[in-house]
Amino acid sequence: QVQLVESGGGLVQAGDSLRLSCAASGRTFSTYGIGWFRQAPGKERELVAVVNWSGGSRYYADSVKGRFTISRDNAKNTVYLQMNSLKPEDTAVYYCAADHSWPPRSSGWDFWGKGTLVTVSS
Repeated sequence: QVQLVESGGGLVQAGDSLRLSCAASGRTFSTYGIGWFRQAPGKERELVAVVNWSGGSRYYADSVKGRFTISRDNAKNTVYLQMNSLKPEDTAVYYCAADHSWPPRSSGWDFWGKGTLVTVSS
């Protein structure tokens, strides 16, 4: 069992940066890949970025490639999503999730956080 809590969301202007954190509890955290999803109002949930259990492999959606960076610190049971050059279309609730599958899958993840809201104004 893994419990996930997101933090770091907020209101920023276009071009700004923001770092999200996903704090996990559970002794098996370091065995899970961790992903960040987002869901904007009226849109389907989108897989944004994933880091595998060791931090050695990453996946990024095309929409964030080159702007977002995912990393993890297993000693701190935390995964980060550094978001640079934010755009209004990045506005969404961001969720972190845990799963053992690799390559990452777009649905069916094992554990979810409750989300943190990111709003980017133009």
